[in-house]
Amino acid sequence: MEAYFDNAATTRVLDSVRDIVVKAMTEDYGNPSAKHRKGMEAEEYIRRARAIIAGTLKVPEKEILFTSGGSESNNMALIGGALANRRAGNHLITTAVEHPSVYNPMAYLEELGFEITYLPVDHNGHISLEQLKEAVRPDTILVSVMYVNNEVGAVEPVEEIARIVKERNPAALFHVDAIQAYGKYVIRPKKQGIDLMSVSGHKIHGPKGVGFLYIRSGVKIRPLIYGGGQQGNLRSGTENVPGVAGLGEAARVMYENHQEKLDRITALKDYMTDRLGEIEGAVVNSRKGAESAPQIVSVSFEGVRSEVLLHALEDRGIYVSSGSACSSHHPGVSGTLKGIGLEQRYLDATVRISFGLFNRMEEIDYCIDTLKELLPVLRRYRRG
Repeated sequence: MEAYFDNAATTRVLDSVRDIVVKAMTEDYGNPSAKHRKGMEAEEYIRRARAIIAGTLKVPEKEILFTSGGSESNNMALIGGALANRRAGNHLITTAVEHPSVYNPMAYLEELGFEITYLPVDHNGHISLEQLKEAVRPDTILVSVMYVNNEVGAVEPVEEIARIVKERNPAALFHVDAIQAYGKYVIRPKKQGIDLMSVSGHKIHGPKGVGFLYIRSGVKIRPLIYGGGQQGNLRSGTENVPGVAGLGEAARVMYENHQEKLDRITALKDYMTDRLGEIEGAVVNSRKGAESAPQIVSVSFEGVRSEVLLHALEDRGIYVSSGSACSSHHPGVSGTLKGIGLEQRYLDATVRISFGLFNRMEEIDYCIDTLKELLPVLRRYRRG
């Protein structure tokens, strides 16, 4: 049996997504900026995808900007937003447990002279709303908080965060990294006070290399890519028509019978969490319920290095992650695990199990049975 439990890193593409991507590549392959019929056929894919995505968020279509993925969306929101609003202030706020595609742009902005406040989190991965309130200043121009933490699944109260930010400084922009949240939650940027929001296609059974940035009307943002003026001069370059088409189709499927899909993924997480309780020395770092995402389980296994366990499971056809996939080639202890105060002995003994639409209960049983078999052997090996 094969059990793929690394859906927070990337997901298997849906059959309908594959079909529309292939059609856009092989039949309707025109340049969407071209004036002839082939160009108009290509442009229709973009128009349709934009309409679908805007519909899932209940926002105007003009507020959706297509990008190459979550990292570009985050970079554009942070760097583009900060540079465009620098006259209003020089202070930015984020958390200590952000994805590298937020943390590293923030470090770059710090080099440019911006002042960054990094908010700590509690043992569940949540920021303190009181500390946020104290951190927002008259010169704060942007606050960036991830909706769902990509390693432990902690869900931040984005609506409450937005309310505090706007009460303290109505001019400050609120950016949300929703890369692990879109498709899992019903998100309403207008209602929730979100000004900028980043999404990636390959986390929702869509293609890699495509995503979008929600930009509320009236928000000033500076482009990062200059050229032919596509997408209202905000992101030049010929659009990735097959990718955008696939992203739109993935969004459509994810939000069709959405609650049913959500309930199914939540049931998988709850079952995995319960069964992990049968394993001696297993510590689950992700909570059940509304404060934790339905697709992510972080678990530490005492006495076993995560990388060793990862490869032992891989040999049995079980695929998990030992950290953020986007930084997996850069060895080091997770800032998120440190941030939630995980005990030292667990920092290098933690794996992430994450679910998608294709997972089944019997895969969980296979994983648990395999862990029960492998862990005693691996623990003896380490002690030796």
